[in-house]
Amino acid sequence: MITIVAIAVIGVLAAVLLLLGTSVRVVRQYERGVVLRFGRVRPHALGPGLAVLAPIADRLYKVNMQIVTMPVPAQEGITRDNVTVRVDAVVYYRVIDPVKAVIDVQNYESAIGQVAQASLRSIIGKSELDDLLSNRERLNQGLELMIDNPALEWGVQIDRVEIKDVALPESMKRSMSRQAEAERERRSRVITADGELQASQTLARAARAMAEQPAALQLRLLQTVVEVAAERNSTLVLPFPVELLRFLERATPGETGGGSGAQAAGGQEPVREPGASDGVGPADRADAGADAGYRSVSAPGSPSNHSSTARS
Repeated sequence: MITIVAIAVIGVLAAVLLLLGTSVRVVRQYERGVVLRFGRVRPHALGPGLAVLAPIADRLYKVNMQIVTMPVPAQEGITRDNVTVRVDAVVYYRVIDPVKAVIDVQNYESAIGQVAQASLRSIIGKSELDDLLSNRERLNQGLELMIDNPALEWGVQIDRVEIKDVALPESMKRSMSRQAEAERERRSRVITADGELQASQTLARAARAMAEQPAALQLRLLQTVVEVAAERNSTLVLPFPVELLRFLERATPGETGGGSGAQAAGGQEPVREPGASDGVGPADRADAGADAGYRSVSAPGSPSNHSSTARS
């Protein structure tokens, strides 16, 4: 009799422990518990800690409140300027109302994924290729608003949406590279032409300054000679400008005329004593006087001096 009572007590204790094991749950710090009692949801979710449920009557659903990172599969579409692209993105979301997340939608994770894919395809069709490549911040904000509107009704908040990569066809990549190369070539030519314009203006001012001061041209010529000689070339070809000749001509004092041809040339006639003979006979002098009506001698670097000799 005592054995039967002991067995009954042990069975009751085992049943009580089993019921306590099924009715006591632990909710983690980053989770919230949604309790359904006989199929009806309790108005408030259970916080973190030890949760005691009514045996058989209560069912507990745990909802993760952490931020979830969900990659959006690459979506292929045609942009507004008729370019085929493949775009993938990533969505960051978290649950803000666990009761709505459990009651209002069957599987909120799958629902958020489908909305994100549809919104991404819509963004691709509304945007141009340049916007997808260079203006992603605005597209990210528009995509976030498109996903966040239905997600709020499910108790889910979208924290951030980012477009990760834009895949282009190889032909489009080559076309864009050629366009970028042509643009860089255009900039290079414009910069070169601008430099030539500035150099020509500076050279024009320098030429006017040298025209006012001819000595500057000679100094520039000497400076050029020094620069070329520093390179130790075997042959030096130095142009001699006409302006320098004119400067030297103006700098040289002019010769005075009125003398004989030999004196204008820088020579002096020898002084002869009276009665001395110069080795030329009288007949020769007469022939020379008859043939030459006049003679002229020009000194180099000065105007020509003409002297006439009358016939005797």
